[in-house]
Amino acid sequence: MRESLDLLIQCTGMRARTFASAREFLACPRVNVPSCLVLDVSLPDVSGLDLQAQIAADRADMPIIMITDHGDIPTIVRAMKAGAADFLTKPIDADDMLGAVRSAIARSVAAQGDQAVLRDLRERHASLSQRERQVMSLVVTGRLNKQVARELGISEITVKAHRGKVMRKMQVDSLAALVNVAARLRIGSGLSIMPSYATPVAEPAPHSVPVRPGAVAAAGGWR
Repeated sequence: MRESLDLLIQCTGMRARTFASAREFLACPRVNVPSCLVLDVSLPDVSGLDLQAQIAADRADMPIIMITDHGDIPTIVRAMKAGAADFLTKPIDADDMLGAVRSAIARSVAAQGDQAVLRDLRERHASLSQRERQVMSLVVTGRLNKQVARELGISEITVKAHRGKVMRKMQVDSLAALVNVAARLRIGSGLSIMPSYATPVAEPAPHSVPVRPGAVAAAGGWR
């Protein structure tokens, strides 16, 4: 199965690495490229569902495609609730697998772009002084300048000055945009959700590289 999936994926121009166990996968250094994990429910050490739960928090940019022999309803429900991008049952149709992999990698591209935007916003926020952060956290909750001044024990003119610096450092030109940024950073009440700044763009497919058989992780763009 691993050899077949490896050949199938690499024939499309994508790269694939295979792993014989969850332990082998976890020991492999992470590569910061769009990727997905094709994960069998039945593994020799821990189950695929347990591995999925283990890596869900810190590998959100690596969507998981689960595969199984039986595809019983409770297993499917558990995998999908845990965030699986897709669930395929054996024997696996080649077109279904490639479609699932391409869709998962597109999600990975979007997730990595979103994470890059979030890192940039955090760096901007870190550049604010303590007083500027206090002003920002109050302004995005809808308080007027005079209310912020009263809560912080400073003048309204000083609040306006800090507010202007916050807008410049956070690189926004309106209160609505600042509220959306605060929502992304979980500052204040965060009533709005800001759409992603980045438009996902698939990179050209890298050259295929030889790999050894194992549970498959696919990476890179496609032709």
